Amino acid sequence: MKPRAVGDAATSAQLTFADNRLALQLFGSHHQNLARIEQKLDVTVHARGNEVTITGAADAVAGTRHVLEGLYARLEQGHAVGREEVNAVLRMVTAPGGNISDAELTIRTRNRYISPRSTVQAEYIRAIDRVELVFGEGPAGTGKTYLAVAKAVERLVNGDVDRIILSRPAVEAGEQLGFLPGDMREKVDPYLRPLYDALYDMLPATQVVKRLENGEIEVAPLAFMRGRTLANAFVILDEAQNTTAVQMKMFLTRLGENSSMVITGDLSQVDLPTGVRSGMREAMETLADVKGVAFVKFSHVDVVRHPLVSEIVRAYDAAEHRRKQGARYEKPGGVKGAPDSGADV
Repeated sequence: MKPRAVGDAATSAQLTFADNRLALQLFGSHHQNLARIEQKLDVTVHARGNEVTITGAADAVAGTRHVLEGLYARLEQGHAVGREEVNAVLRMVTAPGGNISDAELTIRTRNRYISPRSTVQAEYIRAIDRVELVFGEGPAGTGKTYLAVAKAVERLVNGDVDRIILSRPAVEAGEQLGFLPGDMREKVDPYLRPLYDALYDMLPATQVVKRLENGEIEVAPLAFMRGRTLANAFVILDEAQNTTAVQMKMFLTRLGENSSMVITGDLSQVDLPTGVRSGMREAMETLADVKGVAFVKFSHVDVVRHPLVSEIVRAYDAAEHRRKQGARYEKPGGVKGAPDSGADV
């Protein structure tokens, strides 16, 4: 049941929530959720019992009302509403073209329900549902890999695919794994650990182990994909910025019948040798006009880790932009630096 609007004016609105228990969860401990909404939307929210009064500019009051109604609806559906969920909805409504309905997109796995926390994340989920090949490019912490693994697990659990294949280029070892100690799994696991972490977040540990053993889930370095046809599968290539053009073409042409493929990476974090061009960059340029392929670009705005991570990414992006523009910079001690060439491999 949605909250009932008791009154509404140009600069003030009152909402009454039917369930007192849910209203308390909505407000948060010591009304911390309301305080966050006040800070972000520049309104005053006064709560008493199961009622709130919102005061501020007309558009801000309307936006706040929309946020509270959306969060309350989540609680009615049995979903949690904490700091992260409040921040996600606020991010939706304050972003250009943002829509609170984006937060209602839900990926259902055995361990949890996952909703997008930015408008770009919502675009990404819709793209995965719409086409067979999706490129997600952007900085760390934006949920590219996590959401892709969540969609893969959802489809596997629902019986839409027979298996999940997760891959990464083991670029740190130059894909030359023979010299490393241990058996093959021990050799490659350190490079694939983030993918395992995501799986264990989506499924009970016993199911992850069982599905790994029976082949329903396969986690393997990119080199193991050569010569295969990946049918009835959800296929993810992570850290794709570290593929060469030859590796990327090889991987893309593995796509078989009734399969989906998601390619994720951060083109600002290429670890290939100097002079070797990223296969992900080349693929995105080459396939730009191909139907059935979607490209989703994440930015620092979409970082959903600690808020400071977003500022760190933004600062590095700004510095990189200045470097590419040949801007002069001030070195410590007041020494002027010469413009950088900004060459990009």
